[in-house]
Amino acid sequence: MVSKTRERFIEVARQLFARKGVENTTMNDIASASSKGRRTIYTYFKSKREIFNAVIASETEELLGRLKKIIDLELNPVDKLKKYIDCRFETMSEIVSRNGSLRAGFFRDVRKVDRARKLITEKEWLLLKEILEEGVRKGVFHVDDIDGVALVITHTLHGLDVPYVRDNISKEGVTQEQLKRQISSLILYGITGKEK
Repeated sequence: MVSKTRERFIEVARQLFARKGVENTTMNDIASASSKGRRTIYTYFKSKREIFNAVIASETEELLGRLKKIIDLELNPVDKLKKYIDCRFETMSEIVSRNGSLRAGFFRDVRKVDRARKLITEKEWLLLKEILEEGVRKGVFHVDDIDGVALVITHTLHGLDVPYVRDNISKEGVTQEQLKRQISSLILYGITGKEK
């Protein structure tokens, strides 16, 4: 019962934030839309910021869940990394798009984006390390510093979130599909053009 009530508050808050914006949604709005009293919401969340962070955490768990499924697939490490990159961009785009006015905050407030990324960076780094370690074990990847390379890939993908979601890159003549292929190719083969 406790976790169901908390999850209900998170989902209702996500919907209200998406429709009205975080700034225009009150804790009372969330309690009322959840058919719960104001006291009940404060049992689970001390502030609107705390419930906002719970909404972001819930969305990042969805992304991580999808990425973990890729890790478990019976694919060679090259295909696994390509699928990971594709899934990550598509899921981020989906999450931002479905969250309405949260989308505006995502683009406008760099601090909010950074807070959201902090929740997920280490977990994504660990998933990428798993792919790289598998690739090294199988002799497909030649990586001296798996930790460092996984971290660079993680931050590279994060840095492309906003241009990908906004589709700014199409103005430069690069489609979203081309971006995913090019980033996969750059990560896998570098700029020497030689496949290893």
